[in-house]
Amino acid sequence: MSLISMHGAWLSFSDAPLLDNAELHIEDNERVCLVGRNGAGKSTLMKILSGVYTRDGGEMKIFGKEYGDLTPKQAQQIGVAIIHQELALIPYLSVAENVFLSNEIEHNGVINWGETYKRAGELLKRVGYTGSIYTLVKDISPGQQQLVEIAKALSKNVRLLILDEPTSSLNETDAQRLLDLLVKLKAEGMT
Repeated sequence: MSLISMHGAWLSFSDAPLLDNAELHIEDNERVCLVGRNGAGKSTLMKILSGVYTRDGGEMKIFGKEYGDLTPKQAQQIGVAIIHQELALIPYLSVAENVFLSNEIEHNGVINWGETYKRAGELLKRVGYTGSIYTLVKDISPGQQQLVEIAKALSKNVRLLILDEPTSSLNETDAQRLLDLLVKLKAEGMT
């Protein structure tokens, strides 16, 4: 099944084209790497897929359904998550609290902290995080922060995980761990 099918996508800001007639096809459970020079439109394309940018034209199908304008919330609801180069974590919240940020486990408007910490621990273990789930995000390494972001995406039942320059701030060891994790997630059926 074709997970992503984009034909003739284009986007411009102030009459300057960022994308011109872009094509992208990704099959289910495929791992894809976009490579190109700075300014080629790689991040722009990812932001269109995740609802951050609205394209000016072209066709886009995700999971076989045609989409016009997607919002980031709609993208998450259909199973698309993006982890931006600049991580979206709150430094003075715990690792577990960040995993469920904007996706809180609650009952009648009250956050269920027991379930939050239990499920965050399970997700963090799945991605290979070995630190304390109670540690503040500001006190963990960039590699560990990347794992927290991935656990956060997994908490939203993501089917398509988009990472924008995921190894740019990591040392060689953390970069290899991240790449190994992506192989593991692919084996579990994630694209």
